[in-house]
Amino acid sequence: MVCFTDDEKGIDDHIKCFPIPEIDIPGNLPERMWKKLTTLKSDLYGLEGTALFLDLDVVIVDNIDCFFEDDNPFMIIKDYRKQWRITGNSSVYRFEIGKHGYVFDYFVANFDTIRKQHRNEQEYLTWAVHEKGMLNYWPKPWCPSYKYDCISKFPLAVWKKPTIPEGAKIIIFHGEINPPKAIKGGRGKWYRYVRPAKWIADYWK
Repeated sequence: MVCFTDDEKGIDDHIKCFPIPEIDIPGNLPERMWKKLTTLKSDLYGLEGTALFLDLDVVIVDNIDCFFEDDNPFMIIKDYRKQWRITGNSSVYRFEIGKHGYVFDYFVANFDTIRKQHRNEQEYLTWAVHEKGMLNYWPKPWCPSYKYDCISKFPLAVWKKPTIPEGAKIIIFHGEINPPKAIKGGRGKWYRYVRPAKWIADYWK
């Protein structure tokens, strides 16, 4: 297990920590997760092999060996709402370290153009890999959205507890609600009320 972080305090000793890889972009721009593209550098601290990238706010709820059991060069989550687009959700993606340097190099060389054409990192990432004919998506049940797949629509969400969808391996949190908030439940900007999901605490330790 490897963690790219700017704060190693409290991280298990078995996890190898590296500084967040450098990327030279203006610091006054809106956060669009561009730094995540540094994982696609040709040289990533000398690391080698197959990598499964996980955002820190995902919750693993089942065995994830299946994420390594195919030969596709690049795997990512399919967009949850706009299925007609190639865009993926980069909360969970798998790649061969050092084999997709073209993604990072092209981004650095064409940053101003790319940020006008692509709303965020995951939109550009999936476009760049698709252009090389290497883009593939995880089976839909594996990476459900907490927002769309675990919570019932209003008004059912007021009394129905969030559940783990059948076939789920890693639950993805995007938007306002995150695992700590989901455990407690309550109200937010995009949701009127969500019941507490105490089961998240059992997995997210």
